[in-house]
Order: sequence, then structure tokens, then C-alpha cells
Amino acid sequence: MQENKFFELLSHQLSYVKIDRSNACLMSKHTAAMNFPTVDTALFLLMMLLSPLFISCDQTTLKQSLDPSPFPSNFLFGTSTSSYQVEGAYLSEGKGLSNWDVFTHTPGNIDDGSSGDVAVDHYHRYLEDIDLMESLGVNSYRFSISWARILPKGRFGDVNSEGINHYNKLIDALLLKGIQPFVTLTQFDSPQEIEDKYGAWLSPESQEDFGYFADICFKSFGDRVKYWFTINEPNMQVTLSYRLGCHPPAHCSQPFGNCSQGNSEEEPFIAAHNLILSHATAVDIYRTKYQLTVSVKVQKDQGGSIGIILNTLWFEPISSSTADKLAAERAQSFYMNWFLDPIIYGKYPAEMMNIVGSTLPKFSSRDKEKLKQGLDFIGINHYTSTYVQDCIFSACKPGPGASKTEGFCLQNSQKHGVPLGEPTTLFWLNVYPQGMWKIIKYIKERYKNTPMFITENGYGEICMPNSSTEDLLNDVKRVEYMASYLDALITAVRDGADVRGYFVWSLLDSFEWTYGYTARFGLHHVDFATLKRTPKLSATWYKHFIAKHKLIKSQSPKHTSKHPQF
Repeated sequence: MQENKFFELLSHQLSYVKIDRSNACLMSKHTAAMNFPTVDTALFLLMMLLSPLFISCDQTTLKQSLDPSPFPSNFLFGTSTSSYQVEGAYLSEGKGLSNWDVFTHTPGNIDDGSSGDVAVDHYHRYLEDIDLMESLGVNSYRFSISWARILPKGRFGDVNSEGINHYNKLIDALLLKGIQPFVTLTQFDSPQEIEDKYGAWLSPESQEDFGYFADICFKSFGDRVKYWFTINEPNMQVTLSYRLGCHPPAHCSQPFGNCSQGNSEEEPFIAAHNLILSHATAVDIYRTKYQLTVSVKVQKDQGGSIGIILNTLWFEPISSSTADKLAAERAQSFYMNWFLDPIIYGKYPAEMMNIVGSTLPKFSSRDKEKLKQGLDFIGINHYTSTYVQDCIFSACKPGPGASKTEGFCLQNSQKHGVPLGEPTTLFWLNVYPQGMWKIIKYIKERYKNTPMFITENGYGEICMPNSSTEDLLNDVKRVEYMASYLDALITAVRDGADVRGYFVWSLLDSFEWTYGYTARFGLHHVDFATLKRTPKLSATWYKHFIAKHKLIKSQSPKHTSKHPQF
């Protein structure tokens, strides 16, 4: 096709909107409705890849698009999964029961009545899946370890050597392909044994159990694993497990849920306290025994780094009033800062102490010493944003965030019936890329630009009964989402945020917790009957995006990173 015809087609078929307070251009929602009666798939992919270089909102954006890649030379592009969601191999080779094994086998807990018994069989197909990663051009892979596969009965039983062997083989295979393993010690799943013995995260004993598990993992894998995350989304875990009761152990009380046991106004704070101190316990073990200290207990210093992962929302004040702006700040304190403030500053956020102070457990002097170990980086899982309304000075209807134990800040995805960003088939997911830039800026400023990794970001969709495989493979909406959020990330990096990596959720369609297999987030389609993997349009787009930035770096030898290696 002639060049002028190419530009004409681009100008007619693509439109863009501007990110708030940024110069990045984003594909509009209208791209999904494009019709290409005479243009083949290859041209479509070329347009998707190259259009940001030819069309801009303004001259500043055009100049930025021609600048060297904003990502530092050691920036990591990857994909993410978690053990229960992809591994399968239920009770295989010595694995014990996990809390999610028990929960999913209880009728009524999962939308489609399914479980992770087989999942997508990553346990047996990991070599095939690593080939998929290699084809994308990623240089990192974040996965979690099945705690019950390593310690079937927690610290009360033996270490399962088959579990150790599996992860050794996975890590070695990744490194052979030049893919850096990022290991999350626990992502929601834990041995059912510790729940039965003492109530898991509701007991201080969980700190000892988690430290014991972490020590085994550091010792077994730390010579090759240089990036560790202690816990994935503890803020989501305490909310879903102990306030709303929709994740195991299904604890809640009215008006938050109808569970057979639990106290929604107290247990989330107890579990959170133990999760925070479990993180501190693991970090203390890593720093004193493995990370840098010469010790007779290890053969050599491992020289890695360690952090924690929080789920993040951007809370947009529903109005410009001071009350609503303060509510948005309270919402962050009751959601993310609840965990990061103690880990980084040694105490709970002031807003929490002012409202629920007597409910918050106290940190002992010994706890405070452990908390001083802090972290090396923050993992950020970010998908969406929501409006927030003040409920202290204004009357609020009941809803998410409106209660005292949630900070008196009502969350709502709409303002006067108009959604914040484009809605999706998942009720909680609106496409609002500005939120990515804003939450990174917020974390940068509150936590002194502690290094960050975007550990999860992705687009999910509920599978409609009439959806064909072809429809699912042609995931234009996911491409739009990734393009817009990565543009927002680029703006944040240009603004000086120390972001060192980006991981798409997820490598594969997989078991999506209480959605079962009804929701899909993968770059690769999985036929759940045959487990065949097929790249989606988004996989091809991500591959080209990574290659483009690698090419720009290779053509810009004078471009050096301001971000040192750990």
C-alpha cells in the first residue's frame, strides 16, 4: 500500500484522547468498532504498532514519540501467574491440601463450580509455557510458590522434596532462556493445616510459619532468584477473606456478608497485623542470613532484593470539595497505606489511628525493630480506579468503603450516572489509564520514590455464551487497554518515577478465583477442554511493543539508566 494511502487509512480509522495532565496519546474506545473489509490482519497489526509514531495529539507528544525509549536500559518486561491459578497437579507428588483446595471443593463458592485441581496444568507444561514467554520476548516472569507443595503440613511436617525439585526445574529452565524469575512466596494460597491448627492469619503463629517457609525457599532457590516478593495483595486478602467472606476461610459478619463465623469489624485488622509482621519476619531472615551478610550458614551471599505486592486503586474525589478530597486520601490510607506505612514508616496511617485506633493491634518494641528492615521495592498491582465520596460530613448510602472500619469513604464507579472510564464486563473494572499515572505519582511522593515494579496490570472479560474462539483471540479491547496504561506508565517514568519493570496479568487464561473459568485475562487463549494454548492479538501486540523498545535502546547507545541495579 502506498504511503499516502496508509496515512489516510490511519487518520480515518484511529482516534485518540489525551491523558489528564500528560502528553501521552491513547487509543479511543472507538478502535474496537473498526471494520477492515479490505485490510488484512498483518496491516492491522502494523497500524496498531506504528500508529503512535505517526499520529499525535500535539507537537509535544510527537516529539516524545521520537525520543529514545523512556525505560531504563535494565527495565524488565514480563508476565505474571500464580500457583493455584495455573499449576493444577492437585495433591500430586507430595503436595498437601491448601486453603483454596478446600474452599473450591465446597459447593457454591465458585461461579461455575470449578476448581484449580487441573487449572491449566502449568505444573507439567511449564516448558511449553516458557517457550511462549520466549516468543513474546519477555525477560522476566513473576510466579508464586505453592506453600502446600513445599510444606504440606506447614512447619508441623516434612519438607516435600518433590516440590523443591519442581521449582528448581522451573527456575533453571527460565534462566536458560534468559528470563529472570520473580518469586512471590504466597499469593492467597496456604496449607490448610495451619488454618485447622490455629486459624492461619488470625494467629501470631502464622508469622513463625511464614518465616519457616520463607527460609526454606531462600535456601533452596536464592542462589538463582534475585527478586523476591513476600506476600501478594495482603490488603485484598484481608478484605475478601475476613470482611466480605468470599475467599477462604470465609469469615464475615453482617452487614458485610452472611458467613457462619467471623467478625468483619475486627478480624481484618488482626489478619493484616499478622501479615505485616509475617512480611517483616521473612525480610529479617533474608537480610540476616542470605542477602548480603557473610555467614557460615550459607555458601555465599545471594545479593538479591525483596519487597511486597499491594493491590492499588486510584481514588478520584467525586467532587472538588475539601471533604471529598480528604475522603480520597482516607481511602488510600484504609486500602494501601494500611500496609505500606507500617513497613516503611513503622506505624499505621494517622487517618486509620484517628478513626479506628482502638481496633488496631499494637506493634511491640520487638515488632518495630523487625519493621525497620523495610523492603527494597514495592510491587504494584493496578487495574482500575473509582470515585470516592466523603461520608463523615455528608450522608452516604451503604456501600463499599462507607463504613467506619473502611474509613467513611464511599466508593462508586459512576458520577451522576456517568462511569469513571469505560466499563467492562467485569463489574469492578473500568478502563481509566490516568489512574496508572496518578497512583504511581502518589506512591513516588508518599514513599520517597522507593523503587517500584508494576507486578500486575491487565484486562479481563467475562466469556459470553455466544463468544467464539475467534472473538476471544481477536482481543482488541485488551490491546487498547495495554496501550493506554503503558502510555500512562511511560509518562510516570518520564516524570521521574523509579519504576523498574512491568508484568502483564496474565500469561495465560487461567482459574480466576471465584470467577472460576468464566473470566479470561490471558495473552494466550487456553481451551480448557484440551489445554491448548493459542496467542491472542494482545500477545502479538505486546511482543512488538517490547521489540520496539529494545530496538530504540539498541539504536541509542548514549542512553543510560538513572536507576542503578539493586
